[in-house]
Amino acid sequence: MVKSFLFSLLLCSTLSFAQEVNIIPQPVKVVKNAGNFVINAQTSLVVTNKEDNATATFLNSYLSDYYDFKLPVAKKASKNYIKLGSLKNIAGLKGEGYSLISDKNGVEIIGNSPIGTFYGMQTLIQLLPAEKSNSLAIASVTVKDEPRFAYRGAMLDVGRHFFSVAFVKKYIDYLALHKLNYFHWHLTEDQGWRIEIKKYPKLTEIGSKRNGSIIGRYPGKGSDNTPEGGFYTQEEVKDIVKYASDRFITVIPEIEMPGHSGAAIAAYPELSCFPNQKTNLPDNMISDKSKQEMANGRNKIVQETWGVHADVFVPTENTFKFLEDVLDEVIALFPSKYIHIGGDEAPKDAWKKSEFCQKMIKEKGLKDEHGLQSYFIQRIEKYVNGKGRTIIGWDEILEGGLAPNAIVMSWQGEAGGIAAAKENHQVIMTPGSHVYLDHSQTKNEKEVTIGGFLPLEKVYSYEPIPKELNEQQAKYVLGAQGNVWTEYMANPAKVEYMIFPRLSALSEVLWSPKESKNWTEFQTKIETMKKRYTMWGANYFKEQY
Repeated sequence: MVKSFLFSLLLCSTLSFAQEVNIIPQPVKVVKNAGNFVINAQTSLVVTNKEDNATATFLNSYLSDYYDFKLPVAKKASKNYIKLGSLKNIAGLKGEGYSLISDKNGVEIIGNSPIGTFYGMQTLIQLLPAEKSNSLAIASVTVKDEPRFAYRGAMLDVGRHFFSVAFVKKYIDYLALHKLNYFHWHLTEDQGWRIEIKKYPKLTEIGSKRNGSIIGRYPGKGSDNTPEGGFYTQEEVKDIVKYASDRFITVIPEIEMPGHSGAAIAAYPELSCFPNQKTNLPDNMISDKSKQEMANGRNKIVQETWGVHADVFVPTENTFKFLEDVLDEVIALFPSKYIHIGGDEAPKDAWKKSEFCQKMIKEKGLKDEHGLQSYFIQRIEKYVNGKGRTIIGWDEILEGGLAPNAIVMSWQGEAGGIAAAKENHQVIMTPGSHVYLDHSQTKNEKEVTIGGFLPLEKVYSYEPIPKELNEQQAKYVLGAQGNVWTEYMANPAKVEYMIFPRLSALSEVLWSPKESKNWTEFQTKIETMKKRYTMWGANYFKEQY
């Protein structure tokens, strides 16, 4: 009887141990060894390379926030330690690779670079108990790991709804905790311009504010008559960029053109093909204040409904000068080698009706309005390239001919990405079918969403390299990105509800070797991860898929 009890106890202990190693995203190689290591307030955090200071700071902040203690930082220790060290050439690992070894004496994380060390620290966090405690037992393991894709991104749209600096930083932390390395910041829209441009103050004085939003799902049930506004000062932008950099995340700004430009046009109507035409706002969906302003002679209003709108930038020299000035200030704020210029959903109606645009098409020998869009994008690309940067555009930039050095972000399925890769252009895959995290998580979604149906398993099943590409063409796929469009996300809790747990699935798609993905095992791991969401104070989708 005693032997049976001891065996049961040992079995439970073994099962408990097996559950301790639930790492997302799944590392390339994990070996579970006997024993464990206990982290407590006396554990030394050994940092010998100043480049690892940001990693040490992140770990101590995490321990302080979620376990109420920090570790003393030291130069050396022989036991009870967590050692961070960045080398240059761990055999067989890429630049972002790392090794992690934990045993009874401590934990040693060695990165092929400071970035690799940071990712090793994130793996350590995944080994910590998902419950608060002042002594943290972690499994004894040997890990060798590196990312599959160079580009592992997530986008946040702050144009439809503005989010505070504090939440943007929290969102960046969520990316860091999942080993994602690019934050695509969608800063301008028809419904709001969110970044201070000192040369054009009306962009934020007028363009950052709208008088109302539609009630319910598009086309809506009237206006809520509730003002929506907000923008980031240049100092706040610098702070966010630095915050991301300390987490080895690159912030890619997006300035939309030639479409989705209604907020800029509301601020500076001369940027429109038809400055004297009133903004098209459905009578039953327009706020009372906007009705009054338009009755008093104002033509251009920041858009209050979602969807695609016909008022786009007119390609005059004045408009190009405006965009170049804006890009000058943006480029000065963002060290990213990539600048996203949008290029999607630009209706050609206004250009077809515009005498100026039709004359320009003839004078420049362009085939049609698609050719004019190609001219527009290529001209902007040449300017951005002249500043030492590379443009990214949504797949519509393929229309009329692709700009020479552009990176294509393929969202309308994978066709655009496949076409671009076959033309030897770099590609980031973002198909709505698999990575649009604004889509419904269940067929009976209680929350208002844009629609669609994207359950966790479908995100997890995504393969960023299309089968239509051969081995050489596949090298042009940099990676993929999850997109968070916020028409129906007015607060942080809704964003969290929509991204979790799907962001965790995406992280494994982008980081882990294709052959190591296992949906059954992931379902077990995600249950531990849900406990971490709770620790973080994050909202998440709790229903069964």
